[in-house]
Amino acid sequence: MEYIFDDYKETKRIYHIVSLNDLDNVIKNGICYDDKITYNTKYKGFHDYIDRFKGSNIPPWVKRNECIFGSLNYKLGHHFHSHSAILSVKVNEDRCWVANENLANTIYEPFALRNTASFENCKKFLNSKGEIILRDYWDTSLSFSENLKLRKDLQKGYDAEVLICHCIPKEDIEILYICSDHDIMSLDKFYKYFS
Repeated sequence: MEYIFDDYKETKRIYHIVSLNDLDNVIKNGICYDDKITYNTKYKGFHDYIDRFKGSNIPPWVKRNECIFGSLNYKLGHHFHSHSAILSVKVNEDRCWVANENLANTIYEPFALRNTASFENCKKFLNSKGEIILRDYWDTSLSFSENLKLRKDLQKGYDAEVLICHCIPKEDIEILYICSDHDIMSLDKFYKYFS
């Protein structure tokens, strides 16, 4: 499998995506879990729901509803959201956790549509299969340092998301790319094109 960036063991960097609407705040203040425009409207309830299924073996400081989410890398050909920036960030390895984002993603649409007319089946799904999926999400998660030994993030079918359980100061953030509908531009390319 080929990846966009060099391995974490060489770079010591995690990658985080932000909306361009949030970039000014990131540049000025760094990143905290609840400082995105969409946090309360789009994600907080979802994270609260997933946290309900966390087992007692997960440390109490790991709270999805208080995490910044990152990736160890992206496969070549990954499709990034338009109107976003790809950031490289330094993290405190002792305050990070790794989980299989594929399992969490399975739940997002049913969760978002559970109270929508004509989608009543979503609530039933969440109450049956959803609970099983989310228990598996937590059961297959592990500490960041343990993942660096086992490398679940490199296993087929395990799309590792890094739960960063601390704020990231602006000094530990580097803007790598700006993503539009048509292109992914490095900062140099962006500055040259729009000068």
